[in-house]
Amino acid sequence: MIKKDSVVTLGYILKKGNGEELDRSNAAEPLAYLHGHGQIVPGLEKVLGGLAVGDKKEVTVTPQEGYGEVIPKLKMKASRDKFPADANIEAGMQVTANMEGDKQTHFTVQGVEGDEVILDGNHPLAGETLHFSVEVIEVRQATAEELQHGHAHGAGGHHH
Repeated sequence: MIKKDSVVTLGYILKKGNGEELDRSNAAEPLAYLHGHGQIVPGLEKVLGGLAVGDKKEVTVTPQEGYGEVIPKLKMKASRDKFPADANIEAGMQVTANMEGDKQTHFTVQGVEGDEVILDGNHPLAGETLHFSVEVIEVRQATAEELQHGHAHGAGGHHH
């Protein structure tokens, strides 16, 4: 049964609210995570507690329990001269900038308009209601090393 400090291996299908499939994982390429450590979106993690191998579940995750609401102040324009002169800036690129208090924020380039670069620091799935179809493939107690490292090792997990 899934509980805090379990290593959980899942097969899943992730869709946006409009039905568009975003991602999938299955028994051949599972996702493994350390339950109770915030490694998956909170709205999914909280409903997986108590499930066992073979259980299947349909889960709807609101933006508040997923990747958050869209934060308008994270959508901004920056002058092209703030970027290296030789950089080929184009839509879809990821860039990092130091914000208030030297906090690094990741931005996605939305486009370039003249001398301005349009940036969005929101997660690409912010504001989206997410639909997960999950199947629990394996559940086991995390090893001391996994707990120390803070993530699952092995198939579907982290490889050192």
